Amino acid sequence: MSAEYYFNHCQKHINRPVEITTHEGIVHRGIVHGVDRTHVYLRPFDNMAAGNQGPGLFAWGAFAGGLLGGFTGVALGSIAAFRPYGGFGYGGFY
Repeated sequence: MSAEYYFNHCQKHINRPVEITTHEGIVHRGIVHGVDRTHVYLRPFDNMAAGNQGPGLFAWGAFAGGLLGGFTGVALGSIAAFRPYGGFGYGGFY
């Protein structure tokens, strides 16, 4: 799928739990916070479970956002699979 496809698809899933697998085999699970023309930004579940609600990427920049447990940016061009995710405590499947 193209980056344009994932851009449109990710926009439809803002504020919803998803699972993204990259071409490198890395699996990301979290809530879609936002999307731009190059990346989708997730608040990872592991950060929420730890109670880490730091200011994240947009308040402090990419480096500090990562250190403070903010958002994870996933390049749209690296996405191999994208699906809604319904894990325990995250609203179930839809």
